[in-house]
Amino acid sequence: MFVRLLFLLLVALNLGAGAWLLFGRTPQSLALPATDPGVPELQLLSKARHGAPLAKPSAIGPDAPKAHEACSTLGPFMTAIDMRAALQTLSPHVPRIQYREEQLRRSHGYWVYLPAVSSREAALDEARQLAAKGIHDYYVVTAGDSQNTISLGLFNDQLNARSRLAQLQALGFAAKVEQRVDTEPAYWVDYAVPAGGNFDWQAWLPGRSDLQSKPVDCF
Repeated sequence: MFVRLLFLLLVALNLGAGAWLLFGRTPQSLALPATDPGVPELQLLSKARHGAPLAKPSAIGPDAPKAHEACSTLGPFMTAIDMRAALQTLSPHVPRIQYREEQLRRSHGYWVYLPAVSSREAALDEARQLAAKGIHDYYVVTAGDSQNTISLGLFNDQLNARSRLAQLQALGFAAKVEQRVDTEPAYWVDYAVPAGGNFDWQAWLPGRSDLQSKPVDCF
């Protein structure tokens, strides 16, 4: 009787152990995909540097059409009114147009003079010496930066100024010549046209032989 009970107990233990081995283990979880179907997986920058190169953005942008254009500048216009008139005339005939202002150095002739002396009396004394040697076309400057200077003429042509200078120096006067240069604004009109085209700006601005057109980098 005791042996039978022991046998049944062992059978029950074996059945219990088998059931635990079969049903008691936690099932392994299935690995889920990192992203939704069709969505590329995120990649760390450190990994990308050792793998395939990252894609570069395309170069399509607002500058692309400029490859099919050529640009020129027209000028100089000496007044803003003149420049704006040309700008309005050319605008309907070109894809893009703009204007620029720059400072232009312009010659206003050549000045022959005797340098300033220490006082008005000394300047008048030099003037009397000029008159004594037959030089009467002079002017004693009495104010401003050139006070006590004796002006001996303003010449548009440099050769004429040099001739006057030589005459005075031959008479023993320490005359000098100086180019009178002023800085004043000037304006240029920049415009773009289709590359390979033949745009004749003179057809729209007749009689403006004082202007010049030259190629520039497109804007």
